[in-house]
Amino acid sequence: MSSRYFVVAAVAVSVWLSASPRAETAGELVFSVEEATIAQVHSAFKNGDLTCHTLVERYLSRIAAFDQDGPHLNAIASINPDAVEEADRLDRLFAEEGLSGPLHCVPVIVKDNIETLGWETTGGSLALKGFIPGRDATAITRLKAAGALILAKASMSDLALNALTTVNRIQGRTKNPYELDRVPAGSSGGVAVAISANFGLVGLGTDTGNSVRGPASHASIVGVRPTMGLTSRTGVIPLDLLSDVTGPMARTIADAAAVLDALAGWDPSDPATEAFRQLSNPPHVRSNLGDVPTGMRVGVLRQAYQGGPLKVDSQVARVFARAIADLKSLGVDVADSVSLENVKPSPIAERCQGLKYDLNDYLKSQGDLVPVHSLAEILASGRYDPSVDEDMRARQQAASEGPGSKACEANAAYREAVAGALSAAMDRQQLDVLIYPTWSQLPQFINHIDVQEAGQSLRFSSSAGFPALTVPMGFSTEELPLGLSLLGRAWSEPLLMRLSYAYEQATRHRRPPVLAPPIFAPFAPVDSRSVERHQRDVVQRLGIKGTRDQ
Repeated sequence: MSSRYFVVAAVAVSVWLSASPRAETAGELVFSVEEATIAQVHSAFKNGDLTCHTLVERYLSRIAAFDQDGPHLNAIASINPDAVEEADRLDRLFAEEGLSGPLHCVPVIVKDNIETLGWETTGGSLALKGFIPGRDATAITRLKAAGALILAKASMSDLALNALTTVNRIQGRTKNPYELDRVPAGSSGGVAVAISANFGLVGLGTDTGNSVRGPASHASIVGVRPTMGLTSRTGVIPLDLLSDVTGPMARTIADAAAVLDALAGWDPSDPATEAFRQLSNPPHVRSNLGDVPTGMRVGVLRQAYQGGPLKVDSQVARVFARAIADLKSLGVDVADSVSLENVKPSPIAERCQGLKYDLNDYLKSQGDLVPVHSLAEILASGRYDPSVDEDMRARQQAASEGPGSKACEANAAYREAVAGALSAAMDRQQLDVLIYPTWSQLPQFINHIDVQEAGQSLRFSSSAGFPALTVPMGFSTEELPLGLSLLGRAWSEPLLMRLSYAYEQATRHRRPPVLAPPIFAPFAPVDSRSVERHQRDVVQRLGIKGTRDQ
């Protein structure tokens, strides 16, 4: 046991004792926002043990203590200046009508490429600093309609181009809360770190290749990439609209399911969601959580993680083997190896849309709201992070053709072929879900980032438009989080969520980062028994005991 765990526990208690007293009920003092779930928060509201005002203040206190100070995780880009006033409005509404929706007063951390009305949205790029959208993204509108409170925007890699780390010239570098010298992955690294460190209740990210799932795995949280067309991208700064999706990030499957249900739906402004409108039985995931369905078969997709130059890290392999054993103990039939046809795109397919086409179109549509109107102008400005320079220049120089072109016809054929290959492989062995480690390697060191050594999973779900999610599957011996990925057919979110929920409940691998411990705000008078009780709570929540499960 490292002495650091005991030191941090002592610091947490010290912070609690030195906090400024304020008038709170006994219930509010007892309620801890650390690792809280939506269900627990709503129960506390109903029991009179918590108010939205207190909940928001506690999260803001954590951001001040651990993002802007302490370990300086640097995950938050900006904070909603009206957060407390909005919390008070929701408290008044609750007093009159009860819960305003399934996400009533759920503080959300939003990736900074998702438009928020009257609130700077930069896409992590210095070139877009000062962009104040004149609307909410559809995803934000739906979250608010469900009762959510948008608490903060999270940092991200510049224009979402870097999947390995989260760094930009506005915020600098975001740190992994489990080891400060390790990366949190990208591009939704700020959201992942914020949710893992308990700066908000749930998060909203975007996933083009692995940008929700990768950071979620590195931060020991849940990350969901929905079926293409389940959620809207209207109001999202695009990376590649052929693959971009919005998806939830949360500490539990149940909370991720609640957010996904709120996000799902047809949006006339996003043609991809027309597929949702055509469904006779749209998926609803939160109500379907429970035990594993009888007779479920799962296949190990080794092609997703064994093809890199470093194969798979021995610790990842060990933890993944335990995950397979845990699934079997739940009654799941596991096929050890799945044979998947190797589908390659034709060279012309890569000329379909992409960053240059989609971003240029988006920026032009914003008129005078944005300081630049094309990828070429961003490059000319020099106002972007050096880590994405090579990628941006390559995309600017590449040919780009729009919808209806031969290139886009070839691209659509490739995506259909990938979806067909996945479906055929699952049909051959009568599989419901495919599984693999979200990363085949441990989180890289911040000062040594190498794409060839990163071990990111292949982009099967992104190319096929199929849903995939990651759920915590344990830790390495260095206390670094590892994630288990589950991939299913289109619109199979209820099945994926149900299996991952059963796995999550059986294993309980999620563990909060010790570098962002609980903070308590006492009310006067404070007696010694109260101090001792909260000290024990700190120790228990940090998992401090004689041994730690590896």
